[in-house]
Amino acid sequence: MNDFFEIDFLDVEAKKSGDAICIRYRRSGTTFIHVVDGGYQQSGGMVVDHIRKYFDNPPRIDHVISTHQDGDHAGGLVNVLEEFEVGKLWMLRPWTYAEELLPRFTRFTTADGLRRALRESYPNLATLEEAALRQDVSIGEPTQGRAIGDFIVMGPTKDRYLDLVVSSEKTPQAVKSIGEVIADAAGYLTEAVEKALRKRVWGVEFFPPMGTSNENEMSVTQFAYLNEKKILLTADTGRDGLQEIIDFAPYIGLQLPGIDRFQAPHHGGRHNVTSELLDKILGPKLEAKPEKFKFTAVVSASDEDPDHPRKSVLRALWHRGAKVITTEYGHKTSFAGDVPDRGWTTAEAVTYPEEQEEWD
Repeated sequence: MNDFFEIDFLDVEAKKSGDAICIRYRRSGTTFIHVVDGGYQQSGGMVVDHIRKYFDNPPRIDHVISTHQDGDHAGGLVNVLEEFEVGKLWMLRPWTYAEELLPRFTRFTTADGLRRALRESYPNLATLEEAALRQDVSIGEPTQGRAIGDFIVMGPTKDRYLDLVVSSEKTPQAVKSIGEVIADAAGYLTEAVEKALRKRVWGVEFFPPMGTSNENEMSVTQFAYLNEKKILLTADTGRDGLQEIIDFAPYIGLQLPGIDRFQAPHHGGRHNVTSELLDKILGPKLEAKPEKFKFTAVVSASDEDPDHPRKSVLRALWHRGAKVITTEYGHKTSFAGDVPDRGWTTAEAVTYPEEQEEWD
Protein backbone atom coordinates (compact mmCIF):
# COMPACT_ATOMS: atom_id res chain seq x y z
CA MET A 1 0.00 0.00 0.00
CA ASN A 2 1.22 3.50 -0.82
CA ASP A 3 1.94 6.11 1.82
CA PHE A 4 -1.14 7.98 3.03
CA PHE A 5 -2.44 10.07 5.89
CA GLU A 6 -5.81 10.67 7.50
CA ILE A 7 -6.37 13.26 10.22
CA ASP A 8 -9.89 12.97 11.57
CA PHE A 9 -11.51 15.75 13.58
CA LEU A 10 -14.34 14.19 15.55
CA ASP A 11 -17.67 15.81 16.28
CA VAL A 12 -17.36 16.58 19.99
CA GLU A 13 -20.98 17.60 20.44
CA ALA A 14 -21.57 19.39 23.75
CA LYS A 15 -22.71 22.80 24.98
CA LYS A 16 -19.16 23.97 24.35
CA SER A 17 -16.75 22.96 21.61
CA GLY A 18 -13.96 20.45 22.08
CA ASP A 19 -11.08 18.81 20.25
CA ALA A 20 -10.58 15.11 19.51
CA ILE A 21 -8.26 14.26 16.63
CA CYS A 22 -7.38 10.76 15.43
CA ILE A 23 -4.46 10.43 13.03
CA ARG A 24 -3.22 7.49 11.00
CA TYR A 25 -0.45 7.68 8.43
CA ARG A 26 1.70 5.26 6.51
CA ARG A 27 5.32 5.96 5.72
CA SER A 28 7.79 3.62 3.99
CA GLY A 29 5.51 0.65 4.58
CA THR A 30 4.90 1.28 8.29
CA THR A 31 1.62 2.57 9.71
CA PHE A 32 1.48 4.90 12.72
CA ILE A 33 -1.43 6.04 14.89
CA HIS A 34 -1.34 9.34 16.71
CA VAL A 35 -4.17 10.75 18.88
CA VAL A 36 -4.28 14.45 19.71
CA ASP A 37 -6.73 15.30 22.51
CA GLY A 38 -9.89 13.36 23.31
CA GLY A 39 -12.63 15.90 23.90
CA TYR A 40 -14.58 15.75 27.15
CA GLN A 41 -14.60 12.78 29.51
CA GLN A 42 -17.80 11.51 27.90
CA SER A 43 -16.15 11.78 24.46
CA GLY A 44 -13.53 9.13 25.21
CA GLY A 45 -15.72 6.23 24.11
CA MET A 46 -16.39 7.93 20.77
CA VAL A 47 -12.63 8.31 20.19
CA VAL A 48 -12.04 4.64 21.01
CA ASP A 49 -14.90 3.52 18.73
CA HIS A 50 -13.63 5.68 15.86
CA ILE A 51 -10.14 4.22 16.06
CA ARG A 52 -11.47 0.67 16.15
CA LYS A 53 -13.87 1.22 13.25
CA TYR A 54 -11.78 3.29 10.87
CA PHE A 55 -8.21 2.38 11.83
CA ASP A 56 -8.72 -1.40 11.58
CA ASN A 57 -9.05 -2.08 15.31
CA PRO A 58 -5.34 -1.67 16.13
CA PRO A 59 -3.92 -3.21 19.31
CA ARG A 60 -1.57 -0.25 19.80
CA ILE A 61 -1.46 3.52 19.48
CA ASP A 62 2.00 4.96 18.95
CA HIS A 63 1.50 8.41 20.46
CA VAL A 64 -1.17 10.19 22.50
CA ILE A 65 -0.83 13.95 22.95
CA SER A 66 -2.67 16.08 25.48
CA THR A 67 -2.19 19.59 24.18
CA HIS A 68 -3.16 21.35 27.42
CA GLN A 69 -5.20 21.21 30.62
CA ASP A 70 -8.70 22.11 29.41
CA GLY A 71 -11.35 19.43 29.94
CA ASP A 72 -12.66 19.73 26.38
CA HIS A 73 -9.28 18.43 25.18
CA ALA A 74 -7.83 16.25 27.93
CA GLY A 75 -10.96 14.64 29.38
CA GLY A 76 -11.47 11.79 26.91
CA LEU A 77 -7.87 10.61 26.81
CA VAL A 78 -8.12 8.50 29.97
CA ASN A 79 -10.42 6.15 28.08
CA VAL A 80 -7.90 5.90 25.24
CA LEU A 81 -5.12 4.97 27.66
CA GLU A 82 -7.29 2.32 29.23
CA GLU A 83 -8.50 0.71 25.99
CA PHE A 84 -5.27 0.53 23.96
CA GLU A 85 -1.64 -0.21 24.45
CA VAL A 86 -0.01 3.21 24.10
CA GLY A 87 3.60 3.75 23.12
CA LYS A 88 3.91 7.16 24.76
CA LEU A 89 1.78 9.88 26.31
CA TRP A 90 2.97 13.41 25.65
CA MET A 91 1.93 16.28 27.91
CA LEU A 92 3.36 19.20 29.83
CA ARG A 93 2.95 18.86 33.61
CA PRO A 94 3.74 22.01 35.57
CA TRP A 95 4.53 20.16 38.81
CA THR A 96 7.47 18.37 37.18
CA TYR A 97 9.23 21.76 37.17
CA ALA A 98 8.52 22.53 40.84
CA GLU A 99 12.20 22.75 41.82
CA GLU A 100 13.05 25.43 39.30
CA LEU A 101 9.72 27.25 39.71
CA LEU A 102 9.97 27.48 43.51
CA PRO A 103 11.99 30.77 43.60
CA ARG A 104 9.22 32.44 41.59
CA PHE A 105 6.55 31.78 44.25
CA THR A 106 5.99 33.52 47.56
CA ARG A 107 3.66 31.12 49.33
CA PHE A 108 5.71 27.92 49.14
CA THR A 109 8.92 27.07 50.93
CA THR A 110 9.34 23.54 49.56
CA ALA A 111 9.13 22.05 46.10
CA ASP A 112 6.86 19.30 47.44
CA GLY A 113 4.31 21.85 48.61
CA LEU A 114 4.37 23.64 45.27
CA ARG A 115 4.14 20.33 43.44
CA ARG A 116 0.98 19.38 45.32
CA ALA A 117 -0.60 22.77 44.70
CA LEU A 118 0.13 22.63 40.98
CA ARG A 119 -1.39 19.17 40.67
CA GLU A 120 -4.54 20.52 42.34
CA SER A 121 -4.59 23.49 39.96
CA TYR A 122 -4.32 21.27 36.86
CA PRO A 123 -6.55 18.30 37.75
CA ASN A 124 -7.15 17.04 34.20
CA LEU A 125 -3.42 16.62 33.65
CA ALA A 126 -3.01 15.00 37.06
CA THR A 127 -5.76 12.50 36.23
CA LEU A 128 -4.07 11.68 32.92
CA GLU A 129 -0.75 11.17 34.67
CA GLU A 130 -2.35 8.77 37.14
CA ALA A 131 -3.97 6.82 34.30
CA ALA A 132 -0.64 6.57 32.47
CA LEU A 133 1.08 5.27 35.59
CA ARG A 134 -1.63 2.64 36.08
CA GLN A 135 -1.20 1.48 32.49
CA ASP A 136 2.62 1.68 32.63
CA VAL A 137 2.70 4.25 29.82
CA SER A 138 5.77 6.47 29.69
CA ILE A 139 5.25 10.24 29.55
CA GLY A 140 7.22 12.53 27.25
CA GLU A 141 7.76 16.30 27.38
CA PRO A 142 6.40 17.94 24.19
CA THR A 143 8.45 21.12 24.08
CA GLN A 144 9.55 22.93 20.95
CA GLY A 145 11.67 20.84 18.60
CA ARG A 146 10.69 17.41 19.92
CA ALA A 147 9.75 14.79 17.32
CA ILE A 148 6.56 12.81 17.91
CA GLY A 149 6.60 10.35 15.06
CA ASP A 150 6.56 12.46 11.89
CA PHE A 151 5.21 15.46 13.79
CA ILE A 152 7.46 18.21 15.14
CA VAL A 153 6.44 20.21 18.21
CA MET A 154 6.41 23.88 17.20
CA GLY A 155 5.73 25.19 20.69
CA PRO A 156 5.75 26.08 23.43
CA THR A 157 9.37 26.34 24.44
CA LYS A 158 10.05 25.25 27.99
CA ASP A 159 10.87 28.81 29.08
CA ARG A 160 7.66 30.24 27.65
CA TYR A 161 5.64 27.44 29.19
CA LEU A 162 7.09 28.12 32.65
CA ASP A 163 6.40 31.84 32.30
CA LEU A 164 2.79 31.03 31.44
CA VAL A 165 2.45 28.74 34.46
CA VAL A 166 3.77 31.42 36.80
CA SER A 167 1.50 34.16 35.47
CA SER A 168 -1.60 31.97 35.08
CA GLU A 169 -4.72 32.72 37.10
CA LYS A 170 -4.75 29.03 38.01
CA THR A 171 -1.39 29.26 39.69
CA PRO A 172 -1.51 29.77 43.48
CA GLN A 173 0.07 33.03 44.64
CA ALA A 174 2.83 33.32 42.10
CA VAL A 175 5.00 36.43 41.97
CA LYS A 176 3.03 38.46 39.42
CA SER A 177 4.62 40.90 37.05
CA ILE A 178 3.52 44.51 37.44
CA GLY A 179 0.37 45.17 35.45
CA GLU A 180 -1.14 42.87 32.87
CA VAL A 181 0.23 41.97 29.48
CA ILE A 182 -2.02 43.62 26.94
CA ALA A 183 -1.82 42.90 23.25
CA ASP A 184 -0.62 45.71 21.04
CA ALA A 185 -3.73 47.43 19.74
CA ALA A 186 -1.97 49.34 16.96
CA GLY A 187 -3.75 48.92 13.67
CA TYR A 188 -7.00 47.60 15.15
CA LEU A 189 -10.30 49.26 14.36
CA THR A 190 -12.00 51.18 17.12
CA GLU A 191 -15.26 49.95 18.58
CA ALA A 192 -17.17 52.81 17.00
CA VAL A 193 -15.81 52.07 13.54
CA GLU A 194 -16.48 48.35 14.02
CA LYS A 195 -20.14 48.97 14.81
CA ALA A 196 -20.51 51.31 11.88
CA LEU A 197 -19.00 48.76 9.48
CA ARG A 198 -20.51 45.58 10.88
CA LYS A 199 -21.68 44.51 7.43
CA ARG A 200 -18.42 43.97 5.59
CA VAL A 201 -17.10 44.01 2.11
CA TRP A 202 -14.69 41.30 0.99
CA GLY A 203 -11.29 41.39 2.70
CA VAL A 204 -12.17 43.56 5.68
CA GLU A 205 -11.65 41.77 9.00
CA PHE A 206 -11.52 42.70 12.64
CA PHE A 207 -10.01 41.09 15.72
CA PRO A 208 -10.14 42.56 19.24
CA PRO A 209 -6.88 43.71 20.83
CA MET A 210 -6.86 41.31 23.78
CA GLY A 211 -5.37 37.86 23.35
CA THR A 212 -6.43 34.54 24.86
CA SER A 213 -5.81 32.90 28.24
CA ASN A 214 -2.52 31.53 29.56
CA GLU A 215 -3.96 28.02 29.52
CA ASN A 216 -4.72 28.30 25.80
CA GLU A 217 -1.26 29.71 25.15
CA MET A 218 0.21 26.61 26.82
CA SER A 219 -1.14 24.47 23.98
CA VAL A 220 1.22 22.10 22.21
CA THR A 221 1.31 22.90 18.50
CA GLN A 222 2.53 20.44 15.87
CA PHE A 223 3.68 20.40 12.26
CA ALA A 224 4.06 17.48 9.86
CA TYR A 225 4.93 17.09 6.20
CA LEU A 226 3.00 14.09 4.93
CA ASN A 227 2.45 13.09 1.31
CA GLU A 228 3.85 16.44 0.22
CA LYS A 229 1.28 18.29 2.34
CA LYS A 230 2.20 20.77 5.07
CA ILE A 231 -0.04 20.21 8.10
CA LEU A 232 -0.32 22.52 11.11
CA LEU A 233 -2.25 21.58 14.25
CA THR A 234 -2.72 24.50 16.64
CA ALA A 235 -5.01 23.24 19.46
CA ASP A 236 -6.09 26.32 21.47
CA THR A 237 -2.89 28.31 21.10
CA GLY A 238 -3.02 32.08 20.96
CA ARG A 239 -1.23 34.89 19.23
CA ASP A 240 2.05 34.33 21.05
CA GLY A 241 1.92 30.65 20.17
CA LEU A 242 1.33 31.44 16.50
CA GLN A 243 4.25 33.87 16.51
CA GLU A 244 6.36 31.13 18.09
CA ILE A 245 5.47 28.85 15.17
CA ILE A 246 6.49 31.56 12.70
CA ASP A 247 9.80 32.16 14.49
CA PHE A 248 10.66 28.46 14.72
CA ALA A 249 9.67 27.50 11.17
CA PRO A 250 13.04 28.32 9.54
CA TYR A 251 14.85 26.01 11.96
CA ILE A 252 13.00 22.98 10.57
CA GLY A 253 13.06 24.12 6.96
CA LEU A 254 9.41 25.17 6.91
CA GLN A 255 8.86 28.04 4.53
CA LEU A 256 5.96 30.30 5.45
CA PRO A 257 3.45 31.40 4.36
CA GLY A 258 2.02 28.26 2.87
CA ILE A 259 0.15 25.59 4.83
CA ASP A 260 -1.93 22.96 3.05
CA ARG A 261 -3.98 21.73 6.04
CA PHE A 262 -4.61 24.18 8.89
CA GLN A 263 -6.44 23.77 12.18
CA ALA A 264 -7.94 27.10 13.24
CA PRO A 265 -6.97 27.73 16.88
CA HIS A 266 -9.47 27.43 19.74
CA HIS A 267 -12.52 26.36 17.73
CA GLY A 268 -12.35 29.53 15.62
CA GLY A 269 -11.82 31.97 18.48
CA ARG A 270 -11.07 35.54 17.45
CA HIS A 271 -8.82 36.29 20.45
CA ASN A 272 -6.32 33.70 19.17
CA VAL A 273 -5.43 35.21 15.78
CA THR A 274 -4.70 38.50 14.05
CA SER A 275 -4.67 39.47 10.40
CA GLU A 276 -0.89 39.90 10.52
CA LEU A 277 -0.28 36.45 11.96
CA LEU A 278 -2.58 34.78 9.44
CA ASP A 279 -0.78 36.63 6.64
CA LYS A 280 2.54 35.18 7.80
CA ILE A 281 1.26 31.62 8.19
CA LEU A 282 -1.35 31.26 5.45
CA GLY A 283 -0.55 34.08 3.04
CA PRO A 284 -1.92 37.55 2.28
CA LYS A 285 -5.56 38.29 1.63
CA LEU A 286 -6.83 37.68 -1.88
CA GLU A 287 -8.35 40.51 -3.88
CA ALA A 288 -11.59 38.62 -4.45
CA LYS A 289 -13.29 35.36 -3.53
CA PRO A 290 -11.22 32.49 -4.87
CA GLU A 291 -12.48 30.49 -7.82
CA LYS A 292 -10.39 27.60 -6.52
CA PHE A 293 -9.43 27.02 -2.89
CA LYS A 294 -5.72 27.23 -2.05
CA PHE A 295 -5.75 25.13 1.14
CA THR A 296 -8.11 23.53 3.67
CA ALA A 297 -8.85 24.83 7.15
CA VAL A 298 -10.86 22.97 9.78
CA VAL A 299 -12.64 24.36 12.82
CA SER A 300 -13.53 22.00 15.68
CA ALA A 301 -16.81 23.46 16.88
CA SER A 302 -20.08 22.25 18.32
CA ASP A 303 -23.32 23.49 16.79
CA GLU A 304 -24.59 24.08 20.35
CA ASP A 305 -21.72 26.45 21.11
CA PRO A 306 -22.94 30.02 20.54
CA ASP A 307 -19.43 31.49 20.72
CA HIS A 308 -17.57 29.35 18.18
CA PRO A 309 -16.63 29.59 15.45
CA ARG A 310 -16.49 33.36 15.15
CA LYS A 311 -17.54 34.83 11.84
CA SER A 312 -14.50 37.10 11.85
CA VAL A 313 -12.25 34.02 11.83
CA LEU A 314 -14.22 32.26 9.10
CA ARG A 315 -14.01 35.42 6.99
CA ALA A 316 -10.26 35.69 7.54
CA LEU A 317 -9.69 32.10 6.44
CA TRP A 318 -11.82 32.66 3.35
CA HIS A 319 -9.87 35.85 2.59
CA ARG A 320 -6.68 33.78 2.27
CA GLY A 321 -8.20 31.17 0.00
CA ALA A 322 -9.24 28.49 2.51
CA LYS A 323 -11.86 25.87 2.03
CA VAL A 324 -13.27 26.14 5.55
CA ILE A 325 -14.98 23.10 7.04
CA THR A 326 -16.25 22.53 10.57
CA THR A 327 -17.31 19.65 12.83
CA GLU A 328 -20.66 21.27 13.53
CA TYR A 329 -23.98 19.42 13.21
CA GLY A 330 -22.52 16.03 14.04
CA HIS A 331 -20.02 16.03 11.19
CA LYS A 332 -16.69 14.27 11.36
CA THR A 333 -14.17 15.75 8.99
CA SER A 334 -10.81 14.60 7.73
CA PHE A 335 -7.62 15.95 6.27
CA ALA A 336 -6.74 13.10 3.94
CA GLY A 337 -4.04 12.25 1.44
CA ASP A 338 -4.21 9.08 -0.73
CA VAL A 339 -6.28 7.49 2.03
CA PRO A 340 -8.08 4.14 1.78
CA ASP A 341 -11.72 4.63 0.78
CA ARG A 342 -14.23 4.84 3.64
CA GLY A 343 -17.27 5.81 1.65
CA TRP A 344 -17.22 9.32 3.11
CA THR A 345 -18.45 12.23 1.01
CA THR A 346 -16.60 15.45 0.24
CA ALA A 347 -17.24 18.13 2.84
CA GLU A 348 -18.91 21.35 1.75
CA ALA A 349 -17.17 24.62 2.52
CA VAL A 350 -18.69 26.88 5.16
CA THR A 351 -20.50 29.79 3.55
CA TYR A 352 -18.62 33.09 3.58
CA PRO A 353 -20.12 35.28 6.35
CA GLU A 354 -21.12 38.68 5.04
CA GLU A 355 -21.06 40.10 8.60
CA GLN A 356 -18.83 39.70 11.60
CA GLU A 357 -19.29 40.22 15.29
CA GLU A 358 -19.06 43.51 17.06
CA TRP A 359 -16.24 43.96 19.55
CA ASP A 360 -17.41 42.89 22.98
